Amino acid sequence: MERMGPRMHGTGNYRVWCTLLGCLLAALFSMFCAQNAAAHNGPPFPIITDQHVGPFMVSLWTHPDLGTGLFFVMVDPLPGGTIPKDLKVQIGVQPASGRLAEVVYSAWLQDLRGQVEYKTEVQFDQQEYWKVRLILLSSAGGGEAISQVVPTPAGFGRWDLLLYLLPFLGVGFLWVTAITKRRRLRKARAQQAS
Repeated sequence: MERMGPRMHGTGNYRVWCTLLGCLLAALFSMFCAQNAAAHNGPPFPIITDQHVGPFMVSLWTHPDLGTGLFFVMVDPLPGGTIPKDLKVQIGVQPASGRLAEVVYSAWLQDLRGQVEYKTEVQFDQQEYWKVRLILLSSAGGGEAISQVVPTPAGFGRWDLLLYLLPFLGVGFLWVTAITKRRRLRKARAQQAS
């Protein structure tokens, strides 16, 4: 009967390690099999805030990732005015160095229940200063606003998961190590007592 106890105790450690190894392999497998997500590492930030452009008050927010960057244009009418149905919003981007010609992207209207917001995606090929030109066109009038932005790398892609998983794996390793040492200590005390 004494032999059965230690053998079952060793089986418990084996089960814990197998469970942890299985969880680690499942996490790694899901990381490498996951599809690329169209997400970003942080919230958009404003580059133009409450600026008077033609007959409108506009704010321009962006998330300028290298590759595909996002722009959000919030449009409000001036007091006593309305936003015409034929409003067209465009974003023009060009490297500040002038190495490429300006490319103009049309924005589409987002359905946000009362808030007039336009969204567009633009292409950035290098991390450098880019001129951003906001263009508004409508039957009520139009206008332009200019700003600058520097695109940022989108992160490590699939490796982000592993990077963010490391602290949890470290805590799990410390937990398993502590439990194993505690069991060994109990086993040693039980052997000394007998």
